[in-house]
Amino acid sequence: MSIFIGGAWAYANGSLHLGHISSLLPGDILARYYRIKGEKVLYVSGSDCNGTPITIRAKQDGVSPKEIADRYHYEFLECFTKLGFSYDIYTRTDTKHHHEIVQQIFLDLLEKGLIYKKEIEQTYCEYDQQFLPDRYVEGICPNCGAKARGDQCDHCSAVLEPLELLERKCKICSQPPIKRLTEHFYFALSSFQTVLENYTQDAEKRNLWRENAISLTKRYLKEGLIDRAVSRDLPIGVSVPVEGYEDKKIYVWIEAVSGYYTATKLWAKETKNDDSTFWNSSVTSYYVHGKDNIPFHSIIWPGILSGLGKESLPTHIVSNEYLTLEKKKLSTSKNWAVWVPDILERYNPDSIRYFLTINAPESRDADFSWKEFIYSHNGELLGAYGNFVNRTLKFIQKSFNGMIPEKVISPTIQDKVNLLYDEVGHCIETTTFKHALEKIFELIRFSNKYFDDQQPWKQVNEDTESCKETLANCIYLIANLAHMLNPFLPFSSSKVKGMINSTSETDWRPFLVKSQYLSNVEPLFERIDTLKIEKEFERLTKQSE
Repeated sequence: MSIFIGGAWAYANGSLHLGHISSLLPGDILARYYRIKGEKVLYVSGSDCNGTPITIRAKQDGVSPKEIADRYHYEFLECFTKLGFSYDIYTRTDTKHHHEIVQQIFLDLLEKGLIYKKEIEQTYCEYDQQFLPDRYVEGICPNCGAKARGDQCDHCSAVLEPLELLERKCKICSQPPIKRLTEHFYFALSSFQTVLENYTQDAEKRNLWRENAISLTKRYLKEGLIDRAVSRDLPIGVSVPVEGYEDKKIYVWIEAVSGYYTATKLWAKETKNDDSTFWNSSVTSYYVHGKDNIPFHSIIWPGILSGLGKESLPTHIVSNEYLTLEKKKLSTSKNWAVWVPDILERYNPDSIRYFLTINAPESRDADFSWKEFIYSHNGELLGAYGNFVNRTLKFIQKSFNGMIPEKVISPTIQDKVNLLYDEVGHCIETTTFKHALEKIFELIRFSNKYFDDQQPWKQVNEDTESCKETLANCIYLIANLAHMLNPFLPFSSSKVKGMINSTSETDWRPFLVKSQYLSNVEPLFERIDTLKIEKEFERLTKQSE
């Protein structure tokens, strides 16, 4: 089976925060799981280096847009690597390769009559003497009255045009822009109304998308799809490949989502692989992103793919709700955020991955608090999982010179583990990652209770063979727990496998561990001092003042 996983492309205009990671982490869990199953997996993403936010940041910092894009692209790469994200390719939208393929997509749609020219009124700033890209226009959302940008309202999820905003202002100079006529290219999105209605109904019937994706998409379809501009007067980006229009750029909403396709082509070129299996009807695809990106993945990208005659419309839309911080909305402008480069300097990447999965905003907003994060690490990772691994391995070291006993594994325990593989696999495939992790930790709690009930510290003196059976069962549990936790906690799983010398990587099913000597037994996790809770909260408060 071919599995395609597309992680949303973050704007390279500032550091990643935990909200980004919370919405992107499911992609890596999926990729790791399907690779263990032996499926053909392609997991792609990259940095969005062409967006308006980058030109805004470059103006603020007094540097070139390329300097900003380079700075954050390489920072993103480093953060994703430290967090264990296992992309098959992580690229960027300002490469020659991306530009050429996006231009070809534009020309294919133009040739099919799905892109056409139209004269329109657009916002123009007389003070800055330029047409304003959508994100350069700010004002009030006509639907809900909240502050909004010219492309979208984050409060009510409405997709907007700049001229729809009330009390419009130019983001550069804060002056109200005027209207001026200009010519642009439009994509005939309205012609896909029926196709996308049927597609959405099918996804709902088969329970393939998150509920927020279904409800928002149905809302947009009910309102009726309208043709969307595919070109803009922008300083950077992919030039429109039509004579006389080269100064105009292909609009980010068509250009950035096309990155999934261009990244696949680049992967195929660099690895000399065939990418066609990831763009036909047999592929199972997962598109992983935050709630604010839903229409681009459930309407725009399927519309483009339909226009190109591709059968591989997104199968699963994995769209998280929002992550709040200490019960308040994340705000990059107010510096109310936990920045990823910063948290990675001081905390275990598996602790971050665990908390953002067990506390994921899968169906409703979730909150990150330093208290819950630290208690979660100490209680679950260290106190439950780490404790079970450590007490078992230390006991084998002390009582059996580090040699894993060779005994028949309890059928009851084997049945439990067998069932758990099925349950966790099903949860991952249906994108209920939180529930999968909860199920695994139920077995961890069972394992600790089993160790306590068997009392191997007594058995070793009273009945050595029973003690060996207990420890063999515990090692079996540890090995299979680490294997099932690999998609979620890759670093500690690798550590466990190293200590018990287990090499199983290629199948999603229970396995036995040979009788052999343990290697380099050390604690899986260190305790975090709870005094850090107050210090971290103070640090957060101070940075946002």
